[in-house]
Amino acid sequence: MQLGLFLVVVFLSLMDLAGSSKVVKGKRQRRISSEVSQGCAKGCDLCSEFNGCLKCSPKLFILLERNDIRQIGICLPSCPLGYFGVRNPDMNKCIKCKIENCEACFSRNFCTKCKEGLYLHKGRCYSTCPEGYSAANGTMECSNPAQCEMSEWGPWGPCSKKRKLCGFKKGNEERSRKVLLAPSGDVSVCPATTEVRKCTVQKNQCPEGKRKRKEEQEKRDNMNGNRNQKDTKEAKSGTKKRKSQQRGTVVPMTLASPAQ
Repeated sequence: MQLGLFLVVVFLSLMDLAGSSKVVKGKRQRRISSEVSQGCAKGCDLCSEFNGCLKCSPKLFILLERNDIRQIGICLPSCPLGYFGVRNPDMNKCIKCKIENCEACFSRNFCTKCKEGLYLHKGRCYSTCPEGYSAANGTMECSNPAQCEMSEWGPWGPCSKKRKLCGFKKGNEERSRKVLLAPSGDVSVCPATTEVRKCTVQKNQCPEGKRKRKEEQEKRDNMNGNRNQKDTKEAKSGTKKRKSQQRGTVVPMTLASPAQ
């Protein structure tokens, strides 16, 4: 009887001890949690000294920044350039864009704004608009020119170089077309209206060059003709002079002496 009573007392003591330890453990957890929450930055509900914010307040986005081997969490009202926001019931997150040269994106693989100097086309960034597209309204976004109605290309013009049509072998030729219909009357979104290509022609002398050469040749011919005429006149004059000299020469006659 006494042994049974002793066992009951021991059992009740153990129960009281277990209950008191649970109370102490619960108080410690609450104290640790309150200490962590009190030391967090504004907008952060839960944080740690090693990793910064672990949970942001509702409507804020958590951004994880790498610092050496650690990731530091910070809370922001909106995601910075190069990130897009994803809202979840548990926590809103900022996720980095995976598109090259993208400053702002709608999703991981769809860009909405490219870095300066680059053109945006269908969620990607390009140094120039793809073939068949052009920048719209002076922006850096490539639009589909299919909305423009263009005339047929005209014939190729003459081969020229520096606005000259002769005196060269290789030059350029150009053809053009017109914009018949443009969306909202803005022709800047339409394709090019002129096209240029290289051309090769048989090298020929310009007409003015030919005329000049002809004039110079005629001048030389005239000079040569005048010189020949002068020489002919001088030759004829010399011949006449010699003839006249021959006619005017008196041949002395020898008189025979009378016979004795």
